[in-house]
Amino acid sequence: MYLSRLNLSNFKNYSEIDISFSPRINCFVGDNGVGKTNILDAIHYLSLTKSYFVNIDSVNIRHGENFFIIKGIFQNDDGNEEVMCGLQRGKRKTFRRNGKEYSRISDHIGRYPVVMISPADSSIIIDGSEERRKFINNVISQFNRNYLNDIITYNKALKQRNRLLKDYASGGRFDRQMLVLWEEQMLKPGRSIYESRAGFVKEIIPFFQQYYDHISERRENVRLIYKSPLAKYSMKELFEHNIEKDRILAYTTSGIHRDDLNLEMDGFSIKDIGSQGQQKSYLVALKLAKFEYIRNKGGLKPILLMDDVFDKFDEKRVAQIIQLVSENRFGQIFITDTHRDRMQSILSEINIEYKLFLIDDGIEELVVNGKEKQS
Repeated sequence: MYLSRLNLSNFKNYSEIDISFSPRINCFVGDNGVGKTNILDAIHYLSLTKSYFVNIDSVNIRHGENFFIIKGIFQNDDGNEEVMCGLQRGKRKTFRRNGKEYSRISDHIGRYPVVMISPADSSIIIDGSEERRKFINNVISQFNRNYLNDIITYNKALKQRNRLLKDYASGGRFDRQMLVLWEEQMLKPGRSIYESRAGFVKEIIPFFQQYYDHISERRENVRLIYKSPLAKYSMKELFEHNIEKDRILAYTTSGIHRDDLNLEMDGFSIKDIGSQGQQKSYLVALKLAKFEYIRNKGGLKPILLMDDVFDKFDEKRVAQIIQLVSENRFGQIFITDTHRDRMQSILSEINIEYKLFLIDDGIEELVVNGKEKQS
């Protein structure tokens, strides 16, 4: 499965573009701010029905326009499939596959998997545990519909339990049985969420360590550790043990909503001791491990989107990563970078089909299958 063609109308900084792609490597070079990332984000839309970077769809409409349209042609063993995403200001987003609109947009997710690696991923390391839970949730929910339902059920009950705790803290009469009613709704989904997360982390650890060793040439020892109170206690035990603390603080202090993924290097937090280059290597390895998980679960090679990944890397490490992702276990790859000469030199050394595009005032194909196009 690969994306053979992309058409954008009024999407971000593009009024109208139409591009055909290589089934293997496509590289976009140009200065910062010219729109390289926007092309990758459009591909993310076609796969996961939303932007990788913003939650409000309307901000992606080109300034001064009233709508955007993203169209893509995917090729697989069954032939061509056209996917279209459109949004008009003041109306709901529409999503169509082969001309037929989805009744539920969520039904599209998982059909054309992608993995994005971006500087925005630094939040997984730098920010709080919510970002790391979000990373885990986004991967598992693509292949486990029950997981997403469990998250929704758990969070609804958690919200009600927290509301009662706030009422009690502000002077309301304490009623333990009312709390128990909501706790009982959290027990089963909480255990299921924990088991899914533990299984996911266990499955990606070998891939993560393998990829980090390759990228870093085994200079550091890295680990992923899933931290959850459910590893030792049941949800019911947690509620009983922490009830007084919960009453004082007026919120639920323990549960799967407090889980975390410890990101370690040489026995310490990568956030505390990792250089920018080491943190970036860590994130690349983590996302490539995510690639392997999706491929194993869904049976398809996800499209790999690598946005400005190579900043802070020397040319040797860039070459190592590109050589790695050009292997047969990967499929179609999109790369953005500001170093045209470096990318062209590295790609020319790899025996694989690729296209190199220059983005300036428009988009120009510079190299196709290793041959420079004549102007």
